[in-house]
Amino acid sequence: MAVSRTLSIIKPDATNRNLTGKINAMFEDAGLRIVAQKRLHLSKAQAGKFYEVHAERPFYDELCEFMCSAPVVVQVLEGEDAVTANRTVMGATNPAEADAGTIRGDYGLEKGRNICH
Repeated sequence: MAVSRTLSIIKPDATNRNLTGKINAMFEDAGLRIVAQKRLHLSKAQAGKFYEVHAERPFYDELCEFMCSAPVVVQVLEGEDAVTANRTVMGATNPAEADAGTIRGDYGLEKGRNICH
């Protein structure tokens, strides 16, 4: 497998609960390296553009509001097959279905507040 990079976002429900360090440790323990990282507060326009693929879905406005509600941590993860490794360590989108030992399984509270992207 080739080394690749992927985008990761630690969402407001995680930053509000001071989980950034624990989540980063899980990425690193999974063999991913954080090569860039920035904490920022998304504007409504930025969140809307990022999630525009969901614009027609009923949860779109709520999702955009949530992503603007507190700072997020955007980062670039690097490693062997980084996309797959990132998805594996994040766990299922719905925390209720995510395995223990995954970010969402350990820290997620509900599908709409699922810690990371």
